[in-house]
Amino acid sequence: MRTITLQIDDSVSDKFLWLLDRFSKDEIKILDQSDYVSDDEYLRGIEGMVQSINSARTEPIEQGVTLDKLDW
Repeated sequence: MRTITLQIDDSVSDKFLWLLDRFSKDEIKILDQSDYVSDDEYLRGIEGMVQSINSARTEPIEQGVTLDKLDW
């Protein structure tokens, strides 16, 4: 099964959802519905994120960590 994330304009969202409803629940499942939020707006909505970014800006570049050193 494949998962696709779409951004659908408000002017066609009702028609698009109508189309999806024509398929059986075994063929297509709506996993999530939400209003579009830009990355900036999303990050600003996380408590303490703006302060954390501003604080990180003042750190010397020498204290930075390269991607290969991150434990993800």
